[in-house]
Amino acid sequence: MLTTIQINALKPREKPYKVADGKGLYILVNPNGSLLWRVKFRFHGIEKKMALGRYPDVGLKEARQKRDEAREQLEGGVDPLAARILAKIEAEAAARTTFRVVTDEFIEKMEREGKAPATLKKMRWFRDELQPSIGHRPIAEISAHELLKALKRFERKEHFESAIRARSFSGRVFRYAVATLRAQHNPADILRGALITPKVKHHAALLEPAKVGELLRAIDGYGGKIETRIALQLAPHVYLRPGELRKAEWSEIDFDAAVWRVPAERTKMRKPHAVPLSTQVVTLLRELRAMGNLGSYLFPANSTFLKPICENTLNVALRRLGFTRDEMTSHGFRSIASTLLNESGLWHPDAIERSLAHRERDSVRAAYHRGAHWEERVRMAQWWSDYLCKLRDGAEIIRPKFGT
Repeated sequence: MLTTIQINALKPREKPYKVADGKGLYILVNPNGSLLWRVKFRFHGIEKKMALGRYPDVGLKEARQKRDEAREQLEGGVDPLAARILAKIEAEAAARTTFRVVTDEFIEKMEREGKAPATLKKMRWFRDELQPSIGHRPIAEISAHELLKALKRFERKEHFESAIRARSFSGRVFRYAVATLRAQHNPADILRGALITPKVKHHAALLEPAKVGELLRAIDGYGGKIETRIALQLAPHVYLRPGELRKAEWSEIDFDAAVWRVPAERTKMRKPHAVPLSTQVVTLLRELRAMGNLGSYLFPANSTFLKPICENTLNVALRRLGFTRDEMTSHGFRSIASTLLNESGLWHPDAIERSLAHRERDSVRAAYHRGAHWEERVRMAQWWSDYLCKLRDGAEIIRPKFGT
């Protein structure tokens, strides 16, 4: 068996030569003077050699330890050389499979599946926010403690809702990693209930009929851009989501059929949504059309007709009219419609839900009602517009007719 003194005394020759230590371990002396540890073994009758490192980086004691580990693998029926190659491949793959890499791939998948641009934008925002903490880390190595520390950064800024949404988003990324065999577990699942739950804030809206009348009168007197005034006038009648309204295109409006067809890619539920148009809405749309704005958008931006108005335009207009964010928001028009239509007791709840384009949780029920209530919705649209006009003019307050 070799000693350290003997190894240090080895001199290079014209050709490489071996000096044995024992049990397959030897040191290879190269002409350039390098000393390399090797171990030879037989696996299924085939002789193999495995490098153990360079001397003196790997000392005699460590080389013997590595040899013994290889022999233990052999006794267990494992090829130590193949095991090392596989471990190296897995380590390299893990190093390349960082949270950022998997997240980018997941977002690309969501984009291919038709998720809304706004949804993809939020995903990228969460990805960028998590990048400094865990973006560079191999996703399979991220622990629940590490993820929790990253999420607590949101809480320290009192962004409690963002913290919860970031946990949910990271959970979806981890589930994707598990499904694609790049992680063994989802640490986000363990953290359910670990974050502060913020108090739920509903979209501000004026729900008293008399107050709604005041709002409608104020909108009619809006002195800003005409397109903005018409958008505000349309909002309570069609009660679309703000993004669906402001990004509306003329190709969606069928004047002959009196229908507004919102394409699936612009709806929250990723399903096409048809809105029956009352005579009041058609009149407003014809007024808007007569303005002759260029481009495809009903409500083009100030700077270019190639883009719609920004998401804050209607809320800013409501502030100019004197309504605070705690009183009324552009999303609040949907709350007004939902509340007062239900309180009227005149319409089937499913017809109201369909008009609001809410998701039907029961898939069987959703399939059954897909084409249902259209005629009722047409009647309801005209009744609702007539009722709004009466509120605007200061007359007729809804009295619930739940027995009807």
